[in-house]
Amino acid sequence: MKGNFYENERVALFIDGANLYSAARSLGFDIDYRRLLKVFREKGRLVRAYYYTALVEDQEYSPIRPLVDWLDYNGYTMVTKPTKEFTDATGRRKIKGNMDIELAIDVLEMAEHLDHVILFSGDGDFRRLVEAVQRRGLRVSVVSTIKSSPPMVADELRRQADDFIELSEIAPLIARNASERAPRPAVAGQRDSEAEYDDAPSESLMRSA
Repeated sequence: MKGNFYENERVALFIDGANLYSAARSLGFDIDYRRLLKVFREKGRLVRAYYYTALVEDQEYSPIRPLVDWLDYNGYTMVTKPTKEFTDATGRRKIKGNMDIELAIDVLEMAEHLDHVILFSGDGDFRRLVEAVQRRGLRVSVVSTIKSSPPMVADELRRQADDFIELSEIAPLIARNASERAPRPAVAGQRDSEAEYDDAPSESLMRSA
């Protein structure tokens, strides 16, 4: 995997769930979040892995809930909030679930405990955040893709980052095996080796309106 990593540096992952889901799907693969965690644990001292997503409330069944539950039991720090429903100027019903503020606050609060921030997002709104933590002496790597059509990463974010990690190039390391049987969510008390998860298709609906 390309990117500059040092054995003893303190690393944290900040995953924009909806953005990463869309990028992976645009490249035609599903992410194995156990494998993803393993890859970055081998690159440095992994302090924390945050995963951000909005959840639709008042649904009898939320397709993304199995994934959220699995991540919560298997090494990820979950940051969620309810989506907001609104009607746009044309009268169409839309759902908004932007997690940018939550992610930015966590990066800034964690900065003093880290050496290297790994940002899984291509959102250009994060350029100023990257610049701010770089001024504090941290390095920032952005994980997204330019191989999709259109590219999923904003050019200004890619240029600001210290390193850009192309998602398609690490796909062999983090992709879920297509032959795996249908997954189930983890439950309390279940060992990590037994836990499985659901790459919930509703993540594509969680993108900011």
